Amino acid sequence: MTTIAAMGTYLPAWGTDRVRVAGPDEDAVTLAVSAGRAALRAADPALVRRVVLVTRDLPLLEGGNGAAVLAGLGLALDVAVTEQVGGAPAVLDALVDAVPGTLVLAADLVPAGAAAALVAVEGDAGVTLAGRVVRSLPVRARAQDGVLHDYDDPRLVRDRGVGVAVDALDLPAKPDVVAGVPARQAAALCAGRPPALPTTGAGSALFALAAVAGLAPRSLVLAVEQGSATAVTLDGEPAVVRDEPDPRPEPAATRTPGPEISISLPAYERAFEPKLRWEAGRCRACGTPAFPPRLRCLGCGSEDGWDAAALPRTGEVYSAVTVHVPVPGLPTPYSLAIVALDGVGVRALVKVTGAPAGTAGIGDRGRLVLRRVAVRSGVPDYGYAFLPDAACVPETEQREAGR
Repeated sequence: MTTIAAMGTYLPAWGTDRVRVAGPDEDAVTLAVSAGRAALRAADPALVRRVVLVTRDLPLLEGGNGAAVLAGLGLALDVAVTEQVGGAPAVLDALVDAVPGTLVLAADLVPAGAAAALVAVEGDAGVTLAGRVVRSLPVRARAQDGVLHDYDDPRLVRDRGVGVAVDALDLPAKPDVVAGVPARQAAALCAGRPPALPTTGAGSALFALAAVAGLAPRSLVLAVEQGSATAVTLDGEPAVVRDEPDPRPEPAATRTPGPEISISLPAYERAFEPKLRWEAGRCRACGTPAFPPRLRCLGCGSEDGWDAAALPRTGEVYSAVTVHVPVPGLPTPYSLAIVALDGVGVRALVKVTGAPAGTAGIGDRGRLVLRRVAVRSGVPDYGYAFLPDAACVPETEQREAGR
């Protein structure tokens, strides 16, 4: 049995109650990091010794995404990272086979969402393998040429894929929730009315576990994809932290064609750790913070170097501006904010995310979240953006506050 210490879920702010849409500055890495950080609010990050990321939307197939995941989660450089292409059954397989100290992340782009589960020695819930069958039915396939082949045969998937896989499992009862398939098909496989899941990909398996947590002493969860299936039983109620703002329509934006800004790998490498770990330099001579670190301290003029100092991830808008001028590679309009970070003498210039352009004003409070700043020469460039607190408040509460 695998013991779950904590779970976290994340949904982007854009979309509808049924389907969420990733923002223009989000990808599988930023979604997974958001879900992982939610899970680690209910557990000690020092417990994590391995990270497993399962998704069908890896930003980099070569070059690796692990460093960005570790930096975004604030984990040490010696934590092992496994990147796996897979769907809902692969996530449950990774979970039941995980050793204590493993953080399992699962992310999807269409529909968008991510979830995480931390495996530990102690926890309030356990997951046990109830059955597994691995078959091949490549109705939707993508090979090394990168071309997606979609044969779009729902009857074949239902009868020769899902149906045969479920029969082969020979489960003792109908599942309480099914991940990896559309809601109508899931309902036909379940004993009662299953909870709605926001995704149908890798993340749906962990969303399913989180959805049934606490509903019954024991729940049967089934994950299906094309011809394969994995079933687990969940005993107990894990701690679940949800980062799921109310959905809102995606704002209109204009994308301007034009030449991209090419990447400078030396500059990318120098800035990677402080930028993604959200760290300032602290002067070794006088302690003055600087973000980013400079050659010479502006406080005392020393060139003796800097020590890394973690920056707060909360603050308020000191100044803001909205850019309407078309910029190649960036959707416009967009807002920039100078954010005064809490408790330190540092102000950071960042983009505003999760809110329509022009809505963030002076004095607005919020938090800094990992986002994809740009894609330069095919390389995702990550950094932090300001997410206003108002963007995370349910619309009903916003209306009450405005009266």
